[in-house]
Amino acid sequence: MDEFDLLKRLVSIRSPFGEEQMISDFILSLLEENGIKTETIPVENSGDDVVGYLRGRGPTVLLNGHMDTVNVSDGWKKNPWGEVEGDRFYGLGSADMKGGLAVILSVFLELSKLPKRERPDLIFTAVSDEEGYSRGTWELIKSGKFRQTDLVLVAEPTNERLMLGARGRFVIMVKARGKKSHAARPYLGINAIEELSKLISNLGKIKMRQHPKLGKGSYCTLHFSGSSDGLSVPDEAVAVIDRHFVLGESWEKVVDELQSLSKKLSIKAHLEIEKYSRPTPDMLPYTVRENNRFVRLFKGTYRRLFGQNVEITYGASVGDFNYFGTYLRRPTLVFGPVGGNWHSSDEWVSISSLRRVKETYLNFLMSLVDR
Repeated sequence: MDEFDLLKRLVSIRSPFGEEQMISDFILSLLEENGIKTETIPVENSGDDVVGYLRGRGPTVLLNGHMDTVNVSDGWKKNPWGEVEGDRFYGLGSADMKGGLAVILSVFLELSKLPKRERPDLIFTAVSDEEGYSRGTWELIKSGKFRQTDLVLVAEPTNERLMLGARGRFVIMVKARGKKSHAARPYLGINAIEELSKLISNLGKIKMRQHPKLGKGSYCTLHFSGSSDGLSVPDEAVAVIDRHFVLGESWEKVVDELQSLSKKLSIKAHLEIEKYSRPTPDMLPYTVRENNRFVRLFKGTYRRLFGQNVEITYGASVGDFNYFGTYLRRPTLVFGPVGGNWHSSDEWVSISSLRRVKETYLNFLMSLVDR
C-alpha cells in the first residue's frame, strides 16, 4: 500500500483516544506481514503502542505518529470515515494525524525493502493517547529502550513547515475560599465567585516573558464553577486555567504571578493554586537550534527537491513532541502535510501534500546513510 491507500485504511478504523486497540492491531499485523521486527508496549486505558525496528547504517532515527483521534463532532457534511474531493481527503483524524502516520508508515515499509547498508537505523513508533495525556509516548520514554536514538521525526500536521520547538503547558486549578453570609447582607460575607471572577477577568494584565523563538505565554480560562447554599453568599468557587509557557518560565513563576495579581486586585478570598492532576509529567517547552546538523540536512533536502527553502515555525501548543524534546532530550523535528479543520467537522488533508511530505522524508533519511 502506498501512503494514500494507507491513509484511507487508517481513517476507516475508528480510534478515539482510549480506544486505539483495533488500529494498533492493524499496524502491528501490517509490519509483521512485511517481515519487520516488532514490539508492543501496553498503555493503561488505551491501545498498545506499536514499535518496529529496521537495522541500518548511520544515525538512529525514531519516527513517531499517534493513532488516536478526537471523537466525531457535530456538523460533518463529508463522510468522517473517508471521502475524496479534488485534492482533499476528508475524514476524522485525516490531518491530525493519520495523514502523517500514513506517510511515516509508508516510508518505513519502503525502506524495509532496501539492504541494511542503504538505509539508516530506523525505529517506527505508533502511539496511543496523544489527544488525552500522551500516555503512549510517555510509556516509550519511560521504558528506557530508546536512549540510543539520535533524532526524532514527528509527522504531526505542520502545513509543510518545519517545526523546531513548542511552548509548554500547565493546567492550573484555582480554588477561592470566601465567607458565607445571608445574601441579603452580602457585605457581611466574602463572595468567592465574585472574588475569583476578578482574578480570571484580569489575567490579560499579567506580563509574560518574551522568547525569541516561542513568543509569549498565554492564559485561557477553561472552566469556572461556584454556587450558593440557598440564599447565601457563595463561599467556594473553582476555576481551571490553561497556561502555555515558554523557556525561562516555571511553575513557581506562574504561582507567583497569580498571587501578585491577586494582591494588586485586593482579592479578599483565600486562593489555593495547584496543578490540575494528570497521569503523565508536565509538558515542557523546547527548541532545536537551526544550525543543528539534522536541521541543516533537512533544509538542504527540501531545497533540492522543491527549489525553495522550507519555512521554519514553532508550535503554539503542545504534543508528544514536547516529551521527546525534553524528557528523551533528542533533537525533535516536526514536519507534516497540509490540512485543515483539525478537531472539527470536515477535517481534511491534502493528497498532493501527503506525497510531497513522503518524498521529503524518504530523501532526508537516505541522506543520513553516509553521515
